[in-house]
Amino acid sequence: MGLGVAARAQTTAPVAPTTTLVEPPAPLLPTNAQLVTDDAAAAVPADKPELATILKEDGLKRTETRATMVPTSSARAASGWVRAYQFVDATGAFSAYTYLRQGGKPHATEPKGVQRTDLPSGEIVVLDGVSVVRVRVKQYPEAVNSLLAGVETGLPKVGGRRGLAPLLPALLPKPGLDPASVRYALGPVAYQTMGGVLPPGILGWEKSAEIATATYAGKKGAGTLTLLMFPTPQIAGDRGRAIQDAVNQRGAASFGTVKLRRIGPLVGMTSGGFTAEQAEALLASVKLNDEITLDKAMPTEFHTEIKKTATLLQTIALFVGVGIVAALVLGVFLGGARAGIRVMMGKTAYADPEFLRIDLRGRPEPLQPSHATGNELERP
Repeated sequence: MGLGVAARAQTTAPVAPTTTLVEPPAPLLPTNAQLVTDDAAAAVPADKPELATILKEDGLKRTETRATMVPTSSARAASGWVRAYQFVDATGAFSAYTYLRQGGKPHATEPKGVQRTDLPSGEIVVLDGVSVVRVRVKQYPEAVNSLLAGVETGLPKVGGRRGLAPLLPALLPKPGLDPASVRYALGPVAYQTMGGVLPPGILGWEKSAEIATATYAGKKGAGTLTLLMFPTPQIAGDRGRAIQDAVNQRGAASFGTVKLRRIGPLVGMTSGGFTAEQAEALLASVKLNDEITLDKAMPTEFHTEIKKTATLLQTIALFVGVGIVAALVLGVFLGGARAGIRVMMGKTAYADPEFLRIDLRGRPEPLQPSHATGNELERP
């Protein structure tokens, strides 16, 4: 009875309250403009209902929208809005950017790592690291440059692997490429919405598939190149066979000129109005190994492992060097001390080596007479 009361008293004892301080994240956009919303659902325009799903596929972290007033050369303020999306990594940001920039004209004079596209509607889309910014300023488009300068300064900067741009779009061959046509998808909705030619259900999104598509123009025909990247060559081979079966079931004629090639974890496919020679040459120009080893910076983890290995080798070399010096010092000390003692005793510094011989031939030596008495025998 007493134990039960004690147990109940222990379980019902009040727990001391704890206080946790949670600091809000830094604003994505300059705070000198009115905050309209930071809700991701409210940041989806009516003409892009699929954007919410695409942003989720791309790993949207948070978003923020602000109304803005930008001063102009005419001493009047240009009204408009600016909206920023922050993603988990630069891969997701690039995927969302290729969707939002459809139909626009890319800028060629942006800082390194920053991409900008002007849309026919007057909207401007900017990619900067792990963030995508949309800007719309009415009546005074020239005021956008000053606005973007302030916005880009305050955007979060992410280093390491999460800050690296995706590799797959960089593998698209440059000759004949239309830069504005490059699309990059991390999920089925984005891929299908951006005009993917393959059935999205067979592409292995659950296996971390990445897909880049682009349009190529040539003298004899134009078409589309689709590149798919998977974590392992085994998954790539399996998805490549699934794509081949899907093309055969639907009929290759409906895809145009279809050529399929696998390079390690990469699968490439042509479609559209290419000639057979164009398609084969385009796939042959896709170089995976050269791009990985020469053009793309290695992630931070790679450099860390190299540094650890170099430090280990330096430590081993130092240990071996110290051992060699110690052996020389001990040899000189012990050998010199012995020679000095022999000299002090009136002997030579070195001694003739003494050998012990054991006869193992198994034959007895003959007995010889002793010179002492002439009767005793002795062995030599």
